[in-house]
Amino acid sequence: MAGNTFGNLFKISTFGESHGEALGGVVDGCPAGIDLDLDQIQWHLDRRKPGQSAIVTQRKEPDRVRILSGIFEGKTTGTPIGFVIENSNQRSGDYSHIKDQYRPSHADKVYDDKYGIRDYRGGGRSSARETASRVVAGAIARQFLDGVEIKAYVSAVGTLEMKTPYQELDLEVTETNAVRCPDATMAEKMEAYIREVRKDGDTVGGVVTCVVRGLPSGLGEPAFDKLHAELGKAMLSINAVKGFEYGSGFNGAAMRGSQHNDLYNADGTTKTNFSGGIQGGISNGMDIYFRVAFKPVATIMQKQTTIDKDGNAVEMQGKGRHDPCVVPRAVPIVEAMAALVLADHMLIKRSNKK
Repeated sequence: MAGNTFGNLFKISTFGESHGEALGGVVDGCPAGIDLDLDQIQWHLDRRKPGQSAIVTQRKEPDRVRILSGIFEGKTTGTPIGFVIENSNQRSGDYSHIKDQYRPSHADKVYDDKYGIRDYRGGGRSSARETASRVVAGAIARQFLDGVEIKAYVSAVGTLEMKTPYQELDLEVTETNAVRCPDATMAEKMEAYIREVRKDGDTVGGVVTCVVRGLPSGLGEPAFDKLHAELGKAMLSINAVKGFEYGSGFNGAAMRGSQHNDLYNADGTTKTNFSGGIQGGISNGMDIYFRVAFKPVATIMQKQTTIDKDGNAVEMQGKGRHDPCVVPRAVPIVEAMAALVLADHMLIKRSNKK
């Protein structure tokens, strides 16, 4: 299977399946001499783990990360950083009913088409549980990105959308509620809606907004490796993501150039930031902000028609423990993938000058 490595100089390779013995990864290219706070890495992983609130999957996994290499006396050595996260609460029997069936909007059938075999237990490699390794790697990348702040939050659940610009929000309160929305009133509405959807045996999607502050100008490569293109690839590689926009995004298509142009201040900053902190594919020192759209979770607790591996029409119904809405747990994943892109391009920028 190709496609298990992300990055150019700062790289992450992941391994493992949802119901296998363990997940893990190798971070390669991390510079030596970085003081690595293992508690911070675990904190970010705890934000992603299942069972943390009543509105997410109730699978109980401690998700304790164990670093195997690349660290000595609390500092990175410049060698590959290997780590493992053991699975301990698999209930593979929850998936025995779909052994020969394809769940609608899941990767089941295309895995069979591509490989001729699939791990039907929780989706195997296609499970979002793989993202636990990304969060560990992203937490390492964040500690390399000294002075750069990366904060994501839930800005929409279904039709409930928070319209307040990120500049007017206190993003420090994002972690104070189960939905990870920095508006307490909206968070209550979102949580109530997710509970209602779960009671109906259904699921709902949402949007995660991410803001990057303190990034210097000059990151990103012209042509094919533009910074926004790299961020887009990173976000679209996350399970259930259906859309990515940065800066003015699709709203910019309705504006005139005279409205959309970001005019300069004398110090090189811009009066507006419709560019989303990126011009010509290169960071300009302004805030980078983008939105990531997540679809409803494909596994629902309602009966649906589907087909089996022989093409016969069958009826199926989801079983087991599943998220009614992925966006609360997706917040640390979005941050992690952003950190990996920025760490990679920080190293590339170092190689651009003598």
